[in-house]
Amino acid sequence: MAATVRIEIFEFPHDMNIDNRVVAMAVTDKLNSMNRICSVLALSIVLLGSYISSANAADVVTTYKDDNGWKLRVNGQDHYIKGVVWGYSPKGQNYSYNLWGESDDFISKVLDYEFTLMKAAGINTIRSFSFVPPKWVTYVYREYGIMTAINPLMGRYGYNIGGKWVPFTDYSDPLTRATLKADMLEIVNEYKDVPGVIMFAFGNESNYGLSWSGFEIENLPEGEQNTEKARYLYSLFNEVIKEGKAIAPTKPFTIVNGDIQYIDLIAELCPDLDLLGSNVYRGESFTSLWNDVDEKLDLPVVFFEFGSDAFNAREYREDQLSQAKILMLQWQEMYNKAYGNGEEGNSIGGFVFEWRDEWWKYLQEENLDVQDNNASWSNQAYLFDWAEGQNNMNEEWFGITALGKKNADGVYTAQPRTAYYVLSEIWAMDPYTLKKSAFNQAISEINLENLGSKDKVRQVKSDNTE
Repeated sequence: MAATVRIEIFEFPHDMNIDNRVVAMAVTDKLNSMNRICSVLALSIVLLGSYISSANAADVVTTYKDDNGWKLRVNGQDHYIKGVVWGYSPKGQNYSYNLWGESDDFISKVLDYEFTLMKAAGINTIRSFSFVPPKWVTYVYREYGIMTAINPLMGRYGYNIGGKWVPFTDYSDPLTRATLKADMLEIVNEYKDVPGVIMFAFGNESNYGLSWSGFEIENLPEGEQNTEKARYLYSLFNEVIKEGKAIAPTKPFTIVNGDIQYIDLIAELCPDLDLLGSNVYRGESFTSLWNDVDEKLDLPVVFFEFGSDAFNAREYREDQLSQAKILMLQWQEMYNKAYGNGEEGNSIGGFVFEWRDEWWKYLQEENLDVQDNNASWSNQAYLFDWAEGQNNMNEEWFGITALGKKNADGVYTAQPRTAYYVLSEIWAMDPYTLKKSAFNQAISEINLENLGSKDKVRQVKSDNTE
């Protein structure tokens, strides 16, 4: 709205005995007052313009290294990623559910509910398998201070190539490479200046999905076939990253690898990586990963998935304490491996898998109203429920919150498990400002049993036994 200034002319009868100085002072005061108002308005407009410009400016995210290790910085401030893999999957829905197709009113209710809980826990960053539209990336950043990693899957689960759906992406095919590169760079261009974007990451354990075949590949000895396929994958990753960095120079770029498989190929073929993104399920400890990455890549590490399920497959029951203990030990190790602690110094955070249980993960298109207890794969690193010859990883139980009932707004609630409260205490600590001995002492004093007795935790248990 434009400001309107009204100038009044004062006329006094000649017979009135009024001191001209009083009139002059009155007029002068009024003009001065008007001038002050105009000045304030002008300053306000300038400041508002500056604020809007600042608020709409792309965040500058960088990696930093010195003799003490690596850090991630956002607009010059240290940012250790305290993140979760986030998605909203209602009961009765599966991977095809699209929150962003709902009304803005409902979307805002979901985000306000979810991100209020996340902010209360100390979460500062999310990773999502679905694309969060730019305006909502900025919304959760401005309202809750939570940033988003943009993670195009880059053909991991198939892709539309030349108008045809290809279920197993062939990274050696020229048309596939050109299509993926063009599409990925278009995404980078769309999100490059969006406030709240922390980085770009491509793929999701794509090294585990090298299922395509071709004449040249099939002619190789069996042990060399996947290595040759991986060369095509990682070379394409680097082409996309190199060109992406020219489009979005204020953001770091990475991949989401399955553990550190093919680390030598990554070192050879991905020189433009800013950090290593990896999904890692090694149980309570990440073992030699820190040193391996330090020696072969000299890059900081962000875990894009890690954690534990909350179901004990051996005893066939929910087991919140075991989940919480594993997550506590994992974060303690991550803090120890962060900057300034006399170790590798290459830990800059991670995204716990996951925020909330998803009830579609096992059969994917069946039993969507039921939380399945089926364990679909085996991992000996999770000794609390591992047994020889048996699966022990329950995909529908990885949430640090459980999928609850609808609230008054129609939003499915997230009911905190013990792990939520344990991580809240850990995320309240800053691994950069606290001394190593201080955060180790504080973590060792976390009382899992006490946190496990919270009323909300008991409610999760009762709801899951209804």
